[in-house]
Amino acid sequence: MKKALIFGICGQDAAYMSKLLLDKGYQVFGVGRSVTQEKKWRLDELGITDQINLSSGDITDTSYLIQLFSDIQPDECYNFAAISFIGQSWKTAETTLNVNTTGVLHILEAIKTVSKHTRLYQAGSSEMFGRPNTNIQDENTLCNPCNPYGVSKLAAYNLLNIYRDAYGVFAANAYCYNHESPLRGMEYVTRKITDGVVRISLGIQKELRLGNIGSSRDWGHAEDYVRAMWAMLQQEKPDDYIIATGQTHSIKDLLTIAFTHAGIENWEQYVIEDEGFFRPLEPYTLCGDNTKAQKKLKWEPSHSFETLVRDMVDADMRRLKK
Repeated sequence: MKKALIFGICGQDAAYMSKLLLDKGYQVFGVGRSVTQEKKWRLDELGITDQINLSSGDITDTSYLIQLFSDIQPDECYNFAAISFIGQSWKTAETTLNVNTTGVLHILEAIKTVSKHTRLYQAGSSEMFGRPNTNIQDENTLCNPCNPYGVSKLAAYNLLNIYRDAYGVFAANAYCYNHESPLRGMEYVTRKITDGVVRISLGIQKELRLGNIGSSRDWGHAEDYVRAMWAMLQQEKPDDYIIATGQTHSIKDLLTIAFTHAGIENWEQYVIEDEGFFRPLEPYTLCGDNTKAQKKLKWEPSHSFETLVRDMVDADMRRLKK
């Protein structure tokens, strides 16, 4: 039985990854900064909480990580632990760098020191590109991050490459474009929209305040993306991959699909564009070229954008009616 260690176990990607690995017969160890009953709701929704060896821990604690890797000796490690909300990264830039960059350094050191055979997946981000010089990005596109989150992920990526080349650590990085699901946190605009749409349809809420509704993203389904992440660690050699759909949609598109699915036309009368939610620096529209992932990983997304949005609306409708 293969053993997998997952950091950030209470998050969206970790929940779907845990389900995937358990279905493949892995023994899964999950670590979070604070694994409380309230934070385990995603694992509960997938019905897998009792199948995971859960514990609380801090990836910025070097001695803790060395002991953890020494004890478990995992075949694979998936690092989803991060300050991942971009808005928060502006307010807590130092903490973001400490967790997202220094934490990765500590993981690499632990693997190099006591668990050299462990294969590491690092969750990178399209925000590493920030404001690129191309409309569509691939693995060779120059990174130009425009927020503390993107900077922290780029620094972690550079550390991965150094440890891969200098010490032979099997470390793979994904430039993950926006990926959502019914398990997405409420602080993200996609979930804020689907939850707000349902509340409006049920008469609980009268309006929805958003930032720049003209911005566009390459949105995919997290359940699809974890399949690519797993495939990255099954390759003969570690490498870096764009994980994206290759299509962009605007927040207006998202609003149209969500409101229509909830039975509401003319969404404009319910939505207020509030400059208080605008970012200090808005990244360019990012769209990923997933050709390499298709060829080498034999991967492609199976959920359409419309299916993703409808799934999220349906899930919020079930939760709020309950």
